[in-house]
Amino acid sequence: MKLNIAIIQLDIIWENIQQNLDVLESMFNELDDSIDLVLLPEMFLTGFSMNIEQIAVSIDGVEVVKLKEWSKKKNLAILGSLAVKKNDKVYNSALFIKPNGEITIYNKRHLFRMGEEDNYFEKGDHRTIVDFKGIRIMPQICYDLRFPVWSRNRNDYDLLVYMANWPGSRQKVWNVLLEARAIENQSYTVGINRVGEGGGIKYLGGSKLVDYKGIVVKDLELNSNAYCVLQLDINKQNNFRTKFPAHQDSDEFNIL
Repeated sequence: MKLNIAIIQLDIIWENIQQNLDVLESMFNELDDSIDLVLLPEMFLTGFSMNIEQIAVSIDGVEVVKLKEWSKKKNLAILGSLAVKKNDKVYNSALFIKPNGEITIYNKRHLFRMGEEDNYFEKGDHRTIVDFKGIRIMPQICYDLRFPVWSRNRNDYDLLVYMANWPGSRQKVWNVLLEARAIENQSYTVGINRVGEGGGIKYLGGSKLVDYKGIVVKDLELNSNAYCVLQLDINKQNNFRTKFPAHQDSDEFNIL
């Protein structure tokens, strides 16, 4: 089993949904037909803003309809996070959009209290794993990266994806933790970060793919809009897990 992924590292225009949609539409029109899955950063239409009255969208709104149209037109899946309103609550939601229009949602579990995210957004309460083309994918969002129990692989996923707006002041932490998550879970791990400036915070990017042995396969250029296509070989990963079955000795636990 193989999966062709496109990582898009964006300079997100602060709180401007339409301009970000325009930029992305131009990029999607140029995507190669071989791509199976496009990966976008956290809150890719607005940046990491707490101005929820302005930035929150509906799952049935025009913005998500547009993403579904791109997915269908290019016959690929899209994964990225948005501020999504549901009833009277707002979630930092990762949307996995399939070409057939099906959407799977993961709501961010660990809200970044230092940025007051917990004062504006509702906390997610369950892990989500999506099956796409026979490959099991688990989405996570930014601050989730610091909490390894939440991402522990119970032999239930093949690809771990972190969408982020991770500040440049903590770039070393980003690099180290992505490699750690890949090693401990014996899983391909992708981190998609933004670049540029938003809300007075500088972002360097550093999006990357780390393989199931903790080896960095691709590290995107810092401080630059960047795009790359990579192929994941799940059979090789499965063979490694069979030869080195560390997961069989992992500790049992429950998440409250």
